Amino acid sequence: MNYDLTLFEQGLEQLNIPLSQAQKEQFIKYYEYLVEKNKVMNLTAITEYEEVIVKHFLDSLSLVKVQDFSGKIEGKTMIDVGTGAGFPGIPLKIAFPELQIVLLDSLNKRVGFLNEVIEMLKLQGIKAVHGRAEDFARQKDYRESFDFCVSRAVANLSTLSEYCLPFVKEGGCFISYKSGKIEEELSQAGEAVKILGGKVQDVIKFSLMDQDMDRSFVVIGKKKPTPKKYPRKAGLPSKEPLSAATRPGK
Repeated sequence: MNYDLTLFEQGLEQLNIPLSQAQKEQFIKYYEYLVEKNKVMNLTAITEYEEVIVKHFLDSLSLVKVQDFSGKIEGKTMIDVGTGAGFPGIPLKIAFPELQIVLLDSLNKRVGFLNEVIEMLKLQGIKAVHGRAEDFARQKDYRESFDFCVSRAVANLSTLSEYCLPFVKEGGCFISYKSGKIEEELSQAGEAVKILGGKVQDVIKFSLMDQDMDRSFVVIGKKKPTPKKYPRKAGLPSKEPLSAATRPGK
């Protein structure tokens, strides 16, 4: 089936991401397989071609607004926490093959799908692993081992920071994909970010392809090691997000 690439190419141009024909074909194959597998398992509510292009592919690649991947990124490592159907990790891997990426998801079926996509697209230097962030962040091979942690997962920023900051090495950063309205969530997460060894470095707001879809990135730099007690055991980061009230000694 022939797909019109005009919208995708316009978006790539706006983001200043040059892709080869082979890379564009990888995105199309990914789209086709996503829609096919979505018939038998719950991967995404968005299945229309142009919507997937904008709301999944271009949204994932918008990370270039806060992080330059055009220079020397060979050997740079990234973990995508709560990756779901592979967003943003797989689009970033297709566009920037030198990135070394781990996709983490708590649902085994989805991890199976991700491994099938990785094999089908012949992607190197990327793997999908099954587990919870709370458990993996305590493992020596994962804790404070990544230059970047990214997440499009739907959770408040305090909770996400507790899931994600433990993976990031000092000098690296956690970048959260968020909707446009972020102020209240950001102020509520301030204490958690500090407790976990991070500092909010940047907040970038933008709209996708001039559509009525406000987005933002929150960039949190890792300034010092995360205390060993974090992340807390499974369930607690979402049930009781970190705040001044939960800080030790309070």
